[in-house]
Amino acid sequence: MERLIGLKLPDLVFPATLADVNDSCAISPARIPGRVVLYLYPYTGRSQVPDPPDWDTIPGAHGSTPQAAGFAALAGDYRSAGVTVLGLSGQPPQWQAEFAARLSLPFALLSDPPLMLARALSLPTFSTGDVTYLRRLTLVLRDGVITDVVYPVATPGAHAAELLERVAKTAR
Repeated sequence: MERLIGLKLPDLVFPATLADVNDSCAISPARIPGRVVLYLYPYTGRSQVPDPPDWDTIPGAHGSTPQAAGFAALAGDYRSAGVTVLGLSGQPPQWQAEFAARLSLPFALLSDPPLMLARALSLPTFSTGDVTYLRRLTLVLRDGVITDVVYPVATPGAHAAELLERVAKTAR
């Protein structure tokens, strides 16, 4: 993933969902000034909805809820460090809206069902049940340029705290 460092993020616009807003909007992470943490995750489960086939056997598949909760818990610290947090997956906006509301997320979740970002940057994916999912990874941006990449994300629940320590060390 080192190959991504220094690249300008493609100017792709994604439907965005906020927990406390009824209407969705659209966001291009490449256009956000300053520092941005864009964490990519494969899928968020729901009660009463079975996980995709073989989900329990796919390394890194589980962990989206603890990862999002970690970023939510540290949202104020990220803001204080001058960092905008965004989550992105290939799930549709309605699915993202339910997840954002359920966890009361204080940041936007972006929807990329056609996996445009993965294709544009040749990001890692995996497939199960005839559906392709993003691998869990994080891009750190400054003025739309990738300055750091975390892949793989080994401990989704601890990722936000580990990453905050990492980005806090870099100057604003």
